[in-house]
Amino acid sequence: MARSRLPLWRRISQIFFLLLFLGLLFFTSLSLFPGGATEIHLRAPVRLFFEWDPLVALVNALASHALYRGLLWSLLILLPTLFLGRFFCGWICPMGTLQHFVGNLPSETKRGKQRIDSNRYKRWQTSKYVVLLAGLVAACFGSAVIGWLDPFSLLVRSFGLSLLPAFNVAVHAILTPLEHSHIAAIKATGETLHGILQITVLDLRQPHFAQGLILGVLFLAILVASLRVTRLWCRSICPLGALLGAVSRWSVLGLHKDPDSCDKCNRCLMHCQGGDDPIGGVPWRKAECLMCMNCVGSCPHNSLVFRFFRKEKEVASPDLGRRRAITGVAAGAALVPLMRANTGMGKSRHERLLRPPGSLDEPGFLSRCIRCGECMKVCPNTALHPTLEQAGIEGLWTPTLVPRIGYCEPSCVLCSEVCPTGAIWQITPKEKGWVVGVGAQQQSQPVRLGTAFYDRSRCLPWAMATDCIVCEEWCPVSPKAIYVQEAQVIDSAGITKTLKQPRIDPSRCVGCGACEYACPLQEHPAVYVTSIGESRSPSSQILLNRK
Repeated sequence: MARSRLPLWRRISQIFFLLLFLGLLFFTSLSLFPGGATEIHLRAPVRLFFEWDPLVALVNALASHALYRGLLWSLLILLPTLFLGRFFCGWICPMGTLQHFVGNLPSETKRGKQRIDSNRYKRWQTSKYVVLLAGLVAACFGSAVIGWLDPFSLLVRSFGLSLLPAFNVAVHAILTPLEHSHIAAIKATGETLHGILQITVLDLRQPHFAQGLILGVLFLAILVASLRVTRLWCRSICPLGALLGAVSRWSVLGLHKDPDSCDKCNRCLMHCQGGDDPIGGVPWRKAECLMCMNCVGSCPHNSLVFRFFRKEKEVASPDLGRRRAITGVAAGAALVPLMRANTGMGKSRHERLLRPPGSLDEPGFLSRCIRCGECMKVCPNTALHPTLEQAGIEGLWTPTLVPRIGYCEPSCVLCSEVCPTGAIWQITPKEKGWVVGVGAQQQSQPVRLGTAFYDRSRCLPWAMATDCIVCEEWCPVSPKAIYVQEAQVIDSAGITKTLKQPRIDPSRCVGCGACEYACPLQEHPAVYVTSIGESRSPSSQILLNRK
């Protein structure tokens, strides 16, 4: 294979895996794969990239002292890194591909000598190793907060909860006027485009998520920063890149520099992605090299070539330094106690913190959840949203059910299917126990998310002598958790009326939120769901089960 064609093959690989990632992300949607009346399943391995992520596997093992299903596949990435170096960052990682693409865009702030200087190795590139150390130490204390910075979590969270919903809004804003046009050709074009996009990238619903703007702006800021400094995220922050860089220290494939033929033209630096100093006269930074092969492809004298089992005298290892290493360890050790000082893991936690069905207890949940947003993306009713303050700082961007926006579908367990780490344990509709004939009659203890309560001062039949049984009609469990009793009331005109007043049976309520979602009072619903009575917390029960 000609050396000059290596960058071409790398580009083909990057495009393929980026399209694969986006395809799997689009498949993480109920609208593409609806099932039967009682069971809904996805027909695509949407967890694939997380199963390839060795950082997720390592953090999962350290924090939970176990390895969830599929995460052993990360060895497919980790083992070749021992031989090939950080090939994953340069050839596979979709976040790296986006950084690479943006970094190659023309920029007035990065030309000529400025570009060459920007692509030289910088001391601040060791900061990602500090981030990695802090995250791994935090995992040892039972917290997976490093998921905030994992590249796949970042991508799914940003695309699924912000960019794709924004894309939906933009497409509908453009195509809707075309579809309503009085000109037949324009109307046909709009309907055709809408139909094509509907079966490919558009969602049948219009999802909207809390903090979508914040997540989108943060992601776009990372890409914009790459216009100034090539792959700033990959070089200075990414903990997965730091892990692969540390493992690649023992790789047998390395860059050989021929000092005799090198004329110091610095073309190798013009397109260097990792800041690994491929130029002659300085040591090569193996742990920083992303194996993009740009230096080999751009060298006019063939002075650079990758060889197996080369001598290590020209290779520089990551120079983290004792002070930075201690800083990383100390930061990780202090981070978890400081966050949990006000995280609300006990009785003081937010009463509206409703976790998805199948979630572990709060300490176990926070030790496994990597804040990827897959469960939120796949929820058919857009009921799951990223938390802000409900779960404390440690629980930032973990999922919570917001019944006012959407309720938990009785037959749906998609969130447990897509969870890559076991924070939401995989369950079946039968184990969930909400559907008649599937689990409700066969299982005495269904999965409970919480319990609904009434604010009688706002309920129409209770406070305003007005007929309303919407909540009872929407209650999906059988027998219904909401029942009504007839009562004689006197309205403001002094007329005696017979109304049906709703009540809750806490032994039947599963906390799905359908009653709160359907309540006609828009400002503050008269019925609301709290986490009291949830199955996952023995200390959060209101009913004592006595034999």
